[in-house]
Amino acid sequence: MEFQKLEGGHGMKTVERHRYKGKEIFQTRRLEFEPYAFSSVNMCLVTGLIQKNLTPNLLKRKKLMFRCDINKYYGHCYHATQALYYLMDTDKLVPMSGEDYRGEKHWWLQNKDNIYDCTAEQYWTVGKLPPYHVGKKSKWYGWKQRPQQVSLDLMVKVLTDRLISDIIEKF
Repeated sequence: MEFQKLEGGHGMKTVERHRYKGKEIFQTRRLEFEPYAFSSVNMCLVTGLIQKNLTPNLLKRKKLMFRCDINKYYGHCYHATQALYYLMDTDKLVPMSGEDYRGEKHWWLQNKDNIYDCTAEQYWTVGKLPPYHVGKKSKWYGWKQRPQQVSLDLMVKVLTDRLISDIIEKF
């Protein structure tokens, strides 16, 4: 995968996001870090770290249909899900999405019947269920499915001392 390379035996992971002019790469942001081992305990831990680091400034580019001050998780499902996907050391997680009661797309990860949803509370607090029953395996948004800048920013906030480097290289 262009964005995620596991370096055998070193316990490090690299996630890259290229920026393009036409078909030429002119900039690459590269995070190198120690990923979290895939386990139910670590999925809970990392989900909690992501939730703790969800802040309104991460939504600055997103136009929301509803006010995000109603629930701190509203509007964060995509980048929270993408960050969780990349932070874990596994290939078993599948990005899923489904249309919710507002007509908006909601994102989460699945491993078989196990659902990992960093922002599910936005539904429970208003007496609604997340749209898992209509969920489908989904590809990441964007050209070449590259990670979003906001997802990388969130990963940096979560990683703290596990982050080895966050480098932007210009060509």
